[in-house]
Amino acid sequence: MSSDLPQTMTCIEIAGFGGPQVLTPATRPLPRPALGEVLVRVKAAGINRPDIIQRQGHYRPPPGVTDIPGLEIAGTVAATGGGGAWKEGDALCALVAGGGYAEYCVAPAPQCLPVPGGLDMVQAAALPETFFTVWSNVFERAALKPGETLLVHGGSSGIGTAAIQMASRLGARVIATAGTQEKCTACEELGAEKAVNYKDADFVEAAREFGGGKGVNVILDMVGGDYAARNIQALARDGRLVSIAFLKGSKVTLDLMPVMLKCLTLTGSTLRPQSVERKGEIARALQERVWPLISSGDIKPVIHATFPLAQAADAHHLMESGRHIGKIVLIT
Repeated sequence: MSSDLPQTMTCIEIAGFGGPQVLTPATRPLPRPALGEVLVRVKAAGINRPDIIQRQGHYRPPPGVTDIPGLEIAGTVAATGGGGAWKEGDALCALVAGGGYAEYCVAPAPQCLPVPGGLDMVQAAALPETFFTVWSNVFERAALKPGETLLVHGGSSGIGTAAIQMASRLGARVIATAGTQEKCTACEELGAEKAVNYKDADFVEAAREFGGGKGVNVILDMVGGDYAARNIQALARDGRLVSIAFLKGSKVTLDLMPVMLKCLTLTGSTLRPQSVERKGEIARALQERVWPLISSGDIKPVIHATFPLAQAADAHHLMESGRHIGKIVLIT
């Protein structure tokens, strides 16, 4: 690597599993990119729910991955390990398995994407984790098609705001759930035809009505728990339920009869343990199908707040409060 690079960097460590206060600024050696990797000088890093779960001790990094949290970054290439098309100085955003909460981060070259035209680094940092997740689950696993209906739970979250925009711009009809009228309004402004305040309305009935009395074709669920059985009620025949998180718990009790009678598909995934090759496939699909919509302004990342890297604990406090609409981003 270039001798101009520093030997150390500032990062955020998890000093001990617990609340946001365990996120502590620290100094560590600069990581080195291996063959097929790039070293990114991080300008901004997105915050995601898995970061909170890792901080609490329930989502350990895969073997060989740094314990520094952070799954998505944007910045410029500071050095390369060879074997890829990226070169020093290139602006990019990247999905990473860890290490984003730092001044420098190593990223596999196949998981890097160019910063879409018109976006700054903060906006670009809000893309990878959410857009990779939505594409792979909604459009690949659940195979959402133009003209079909999609129910997005947590429509005002980072994942939700991305899913509403991606699905509606690619020809699907979207209904979303959120917990306040302000959040419901935000969902509708992003492209949802209807938004349901789950605190005072039954989303099952709303979804059935939205689907012409039959239910919706696809549900993107990050709630789990008692939502699982209700989601099955809300699905139309040949519907697909895709689970990406479980805020209400991962263990559920289901009646399989409606699953069989309606020929439903229950699926789900998590990105972090998947191979670099698989994530590279998702990146290529996004660059072909979604990046042009971002560059044209048809899809825009929703940024709720930014914090300096050293204030990562404050950023986690905000995310756990549930007050945000869209993404929270750290700036290095």
